[in-house]
Amino acid sequence: MRSSVLALLLSTSLYAVSPGYYEPWGKDSGLRTPPPKKEETTPSIATRIADLIIRFHQEVISPVDGPRSHFRPTSSRYMQLAMQRYGFLKGWIMGCDRLLRENDEKWVYRTIEMDGRLFKFDPAKENKYQ
Repeated sequence: MRSSVLALLLSTSLYAVSPGYYEPWGKDSGLRTPPPKKEETTPSIATRIADLIIRFHQEVISPVDGPRSHFRPTSSRYMQLAMQRYGFLKGWIMGCDRLLRENDEKWVYRTIEMDGRLFKFDPAKENKYQ
């Protein structure tokens, strides 16, 4: 009886600790795909100047004038993100497009609630206009 219980416990514990995936090794180790590398790009001079202007607006003008954006992220942050991801020209065009849509009308945007207010949610995501 004891030996059958011991054999049962031993066999079930072997299944619990065996790995489900083995890394390739030996001559097959070259088959393993390396993790994707993120390309580090330095922003252009135009993007850096635009970023400074937008930060001046965010830190100096916006606190005095008050928050007016109906979007999250705000239109200024959206333009910063778009310029960093897509470059100066495409980011500037995307930011201007966003500013033209800045109003309090209900439209086709997904909304999120923050601090009891509804905001339109439209992030500057990858492959937005492709």
